[in-house]
Amino acid sequence: MQRYDDYLRWLYRRGRPNWFARVQNRGSAVVFAAGIWPSRLAMLEVPGRRSGRTVSLPIVIAEHGGERYLVSMLGDGAGWVRNVRAADGHAALRHGRREPVRLEEVPVAERPPILKRYLELAPGARPHIPVDRQAPVEDFAAVAADHPVFRIVGADH
Repeated sequence: MQRYDDYLRWLYRRGRPNWFARVQNRGSAVVFAAGIWPSRLAMLEVPGRRSGRTVSLPIVIAEHGGERYLVSMLGDGAGWVRNVRAADGHAALRHGRREPVRLEEVPVAERPPILKRYLELAPGARPHIPVDRQAPVEDFAAVAADHPVFRIVGADH
């Protein structure tokens, strides 16, 4: 398992996807958008903060307490996080169909149970968030400020 974790960290060393991760992400985004995989896997579309062109990437949707969330495994510096903030939360999800959404940032104090749920669903994120997925929810408070979480709401909110 350590080798696999090292591989996953290598894909995103320096907090950004390397060339191989970008290729994998493109392929995953296409498959996730088609709706072939479970509904928790989708493609996020958000306008680029500099170019204005649509940026697409594969994401895992964490459901918790009847709501859906997106989590940044790479933290505040992830490009999609900066793009979502620049777009005032306006984005779209694709999983078989396109769903315009607004992403609302979740306060740090509310993030721990969502982070725990996210790690249960997203094995590829586990090496990037330094808390064991089976740890008590309280342990996630130590890293909650480092990993932005966005609540998915309807586009008209």
